[in-house]
Amino acid sequence: MIDLYYWPTPNGHKITLFLEEAGLEYTIKPVDIGKGDQFAADFLAISPNNKMPAIVDHAPADGGAPQSVFESGAILLYLAEKTGAFLPAEARARIEVLEWLFWQVGGLGPMLGQNHHFNQYAPEKIPYAMDRYTNETRRLYGVLDKRLDGRDFIAGDYSIADMAAYPWIAPHAKQKMDLVDFPNVARWFDAISQRPATARAYALGPQVNPALGEPLTEEQRRHMFGPPPR
Repeated sequence: MIDLYYWPTPNGHKITLFLEEAGLEYTIKPVDIGKGDQFAADFLAISPNNKMPAIVDHAPADGGAPQSVFESGAILLYLAEKTGAFLPAEARARIEVLEWLFWQVGGLGPMLGQNHHFNQYAPEKIPYAMDRYTNETRRLYGVLDKRLDGRDFIAGDYSIADMAAYPWIAPHAKQKMDLVDFPNVARWFDAISQRPATARAYALGPQVNPALGEPLTEEQRRHMFGPPPR
């Protein structure tokens, strides 16, 4: 059994995508980032960067004590190695998947996250920041579109590279991106959207957070964007 410390954000969705695809048993432990749950001492013991998602695997492959893992990319890699799924065993194919996994965690996620912040959440509109991250978002979409030319998925078969990228493309309209401009991304996005596991993963969002999609309150803004508690 796996405990998943989760809130319905792009990084949270990455892990539910894998768990649903792999059919692993898991229990959701909600981490309400709008209430400051990410700063609780018991959660920091698992995820010292006070970010979700994180997991605790109570049946690790080595048969030892429960294994905790934080950071979404590390979790995807851990789960892929645990199950032998969604990550090739052959060395060159494996490297290809890992390249694009790290591209997502090091580039696509951080840059699109800043796009979200300055275009949706910042209390003041800063044109330079909005333009900077919208332009970088467009560049990264272009990189992905070129990569997907002639390919069904990012690196061979459906893999953790796709699971990492998809949740960050899902809110493309909020990022001021039109998938008409990126036909290969659009085709790829539609294919993943039609997978039954994707539907199951995303159905969890409003179950865990019934207020999903509503404007943030001042309390939520303080916990999400303000200074950490002392």
